[in-house]
Amino acid sequence: MLKDNTVFVGNKPVMNYVLAVVTQFNNGAEEVAIKSRGKAISRAVDTAEIAINRFLDGVAKKEILTSTEMIDTDTGRTNVSSIEIILSQNL
Repeated sequence: MLKDNTVFVGNKPVMNYVLAVVTQFNNGAEEVAIKSRGKAISRAVDTAEIAINRFLDGVAKKEILTSTEMIDTDTGRTNVSSIEIILSQNL
């Protein structure tokens, strides 16, 4: 998978990320990864579900990866959950 086909989900409205995912597929991508960390994980799940159920025909969840990342903060190192949802066109 190309790094270009990754949508990083943060604090913007969900529809911004849905549009980014739909645009990737419309531009010919066969797979798109939706990644997020921490409190934005629910927004990433919403992005995937809205994109699949409302906007994209023939696209399904291929893989869902979860992990924990160590990040440096002002108060030291902390663990942050992360998720990667890979959407793929059904061939």
